[in-house]
This record gives sequence, C-alpha cells and structure tokens, in this order.
Amino acid sequence: MLDFRLNVFYTVAKRLSFTKAAAELFVTQPAITKHIQELESQFGMALFDRRGNQISLTTAGNVLLRHADTIIGSYRQAEFDMNALKGQSGGQLRLGASSTVAQYVIPAVLARFGEQSPGVILSLMSGNTEQIEQALLTNDIDLGLVEGRTHHSDIRYTPFVKDELVLVCRADHPLASRDELTLDELKTVSIVLRERGSGSLEVVEHALREVGLRLTDLTVRMQLGSTEGIKSYLGNSQSMAFVSIFAVQDELKSGTLRVLDVAGLTMQRDFYSIQLQGVGEGLSDTFMRFTRQHYNRR
Repeated sequence: MLDFRLNVFYTVAKRLSFTKAAAELFVTQPAITKHIQELESQFGMALFDRRGNQISLTTAGNVLLRHADTIIGSYRQAEFDMNALKGQSGGQLRLGASSTVAQYVIPAVLARFGEQSPGVILSLMSGNTEQIEQALLTNDIDLGLVEGRTHHSDIRYTPFVKDELVLVCRADHPLASRDELTLDELKTVSIVLRERGSGSLEVVEHALREVGLRLTDLTVRMQLGSTEGIKSYLGNSQSMAFVSIFAVQDELKSGTLRVLDVAGLTMQRDFYSIQLQGVGEGLSDTFMRFTRQHYNRR
C-alpha cells in the first residue's frame, strides 16, 4: 500500500496548496498539515517554504518530489501488473486531452472502456495541446490525447485517429449556397480562430503556409478558447471558422451549419496519443489499444 503521507506530500507539491490538496484527497486541511509536519520531522528538514498564503518547495522538497514521482509511478505500474496476472484491468489512469479530443472524440470511448474495465479509475483533465504536453512532462497525467504535434523531444507521439478541419458558416450566411471559395475570397471573409497554443490553430497555420498564405492574410475577427465558443459565435454572426469535423456532426445533421470547401486547401491531421519517452507498457497502452479498436470499427 502506498504511504499516504507520501501521497499527501506529492499532492501538495504538485498543487502548491494545502487547501487544494485537502479537497483532492478528501481530508481536512489540518490533516494535510499534520502529515507534512510528520514528514519534515522524519527527514529533519523543511519541505516547503511558507510565506503567508503561498508555499514553495525547498531544495529538500524538490529532491523528495523527484523520488515521489518515481515511487508513485512504480506503484501504479505494480498495481497494473498484479491485476494483469489475474486477467483483470485495474489501477488508476490519469488522462489529459486537448479541447477538441476531450469534448468530441474521447467521451464515447471512456464510457465503453469504463464498462469493460470497471476496476480502472479514470480521470480526465482538459486544456489546449501545450497545456496537456506540459501536464505530461510534469507527471500530472499518464497519457495525453492531443490535436497538435509540436515534436517535444521528451514525448513520444503516436497517431490514433484521423481528423479534418473544415470551414463552416451559418446556413443563412450570404456565401452558404456556394460549394467552394477561392483563396482570394477566403482572405476577405470574417474568420474566427482558436487561441495560441491550440493544436487546431497549429494545423490551420501549417495548411495556409502550404498554399502561400499566413494568418495575417486572413480577416481574423476574433480568437476564442474553445470550439463550443466558436460555434456559439458563428450562430450569432456572419463569420466563418475552421473546426474539426468531429465537432460539427450534430450541426451539419440539423442544417444549422454548412461546410464550404476552399480551392486547393486541405486541412487533414492525426490526433495523437502522447507518452513520455522510455515509459514501458502499462494501462495507458491497454487504453490506447481499446481506443484504436473503437475507431477501426467505425
């Protein structure tokens, strides 16, 4: 059984907050303080600098955090391996997914995987691609699912499903009756984009470069932090936007949005699973095999 005091320290160190750690571990804040004080007494060194309501790791705290990362990772792997010997999938899997994947791609997979493997405790955090990569690098998640690929040297990227970004507008947009726009026309229409750090924006920039355009060549009305925000904006404006085809299935079926092709412009991409380089097979790989099978059956 994992030492609960080490888990308390690890949670406080990651959140840099006794209050957040208490809420996450479902214990009282005085209990968190007591466990940290016991560890500091055991090692004879302060693990945190306390300045008012803010805390930071001491040198000793940073050393212990490095060891805690290794110990907790080994514990999770041991839990998985022991369950595998019994022919069961069990353990804890901390997932992170970029916004589009979290909202439109992975929910059905999570539901079916949960039914098949009830012994697995799943958690999911959402953010843009850069945020998910950073969470993986700081060991806040075990597995990431992202829509961009920035080639971080410490991360292994593996494609798991293909996507296409399409240009959409309201069904009553003045250009909605057109089947195709030219690149020159694209430069003149009002465009809404995702925010910096978004994998979707990275794909748009790359595709535009392929046809000799830059973002600055477009008439960008606004940048928003979510695809849902973009869809809501489109519903109340005469703008257009590049969004994942996964994200507009319901709107295309109901006829509230329409896809317009752009001559010579294709925005296809892979969604990637991301893991730290050198991490061995475990629950993350079991989950990704299940995910690929899910999409191969479609």
